[in-house]
Amino acid sequence: MNVADSQRVGSVLERLGYSFTVKAEEADIIVLNTCVVRQSAEDKAYGRLNSLKPLKAKNPDMVVNLMGCLVGIRDNEKLRARFPYVDVFSPPSDPGPLVTFLTQGEARALEAARTSDLSAVMDGDIVLPEHERGKLVSAHVPVVLGCSHACTFCIIPSRRGAERSRRVGDIVAEVRSLVAQGVKEVTLLGQIVDRYGKDIPDGPSLAGLLRVLDQVEGLERIRFLTSHPNYFTDELMDAVASLPKVMPHIEIPIQAGDDEILKAMRRGYTQADYRKIIEKIRRYIPGSSIATDIIVGFPGESETQFIETYRLLEDLRLDSAHLARYSPRPGTVSERNMTDDVPEEEKMRRFRALERKK
Repeated sequence: MNVADSQRVGSVLERLGYSFTVKAEEADIIVLNTCVVRQSAEDKAYGRLNSLKPLKAKNPDMVVNLMGCLVGIRDNEKLRARFPYVDVFSPPSDPGPLVTFLTQGEARALEAARTSDLSAVMDGDIVLPEHERGKLVSAHVPVVLGCSHACTFCIIPSRRGAERSRRVGDIVAEVRSLVAQGVKEVTLLGQIVDRYGKDIPDGPSLAGLLRVLDQVEGLERIRFLTSHPNYFTDELMDAVASLPKVMPHIEIPIQAGDDEILKAMRRGYTQADYRKIIEKIRRYIPGSSIATDIIVGFPGESETQFIETYRLLEDLRLDSAHLARYSPRPGTVSERNMTDDVPEEEKMRRFRALERKK
């Protein structure tokens, strides 16, 4: 999602007359787009932010914009106090504060204000940044912003806000615009992409959106991520199986292989439910590839419960597993109400065991 957000910021800045540079030392504007899904990502963001302080001191006219989940959807006074050299703080997916800062007092402010609104920036006619135009084969297209599922370990709902589905017409217009600029493949994005349209009364489904995009002339491949076992429907499986442009690859995380841990995570399914879904995918879509996500060392996870996850991977033999050690995220249910009681060295041992297995 951050890749797509950054691309849109670049597009908006080029509309305002700026051009891309690969060297931060040469930039008039630096946008640091951040992720905080795990502590390691947050630490990396802070490290990069601290590295910008000398550049700002050397060039006070440089504009430093901190964007993304580190900022979140609520005003963060602690960040402002900690990093006084940052000029602009922008929520995820929203270039508005930066555009407003850059255009204050200028004659073009009215037009810029129009482009700064998220619905306007993402209204379809995205112009790729110049250094990517005609060179980009695959592009990311957000279709669901935010998330309303709220797993106990996940900080995304509090940082990106409630689930919001984009209009079908806007998505189709964006895809057509990307294809006209040389893009051959799009990946539809959502924290739970299968929930596309569920926040709209009588809204479209992801399967319906795929059927529309499959008709876009010049587009060759369509992918989507990330799915969720509770919302991956037979209708969606049928769309993947029958539409020639939709790639037979499913990203459907289980997160843990033990039912008690899954309940504590508030995932909403059991290990048996997940096994049935994988079996059904393989029956509906023969030869499809399937990827999963797994968190090791969730609060309270015993060795026996970890072995359940190990055995699940051994049994299902999925094509890919994205592994992570549990990282407490401030404000989440697991951070507030559960003790991070699995030692870091044990998390790493379990991580490496699964890494060998995958």
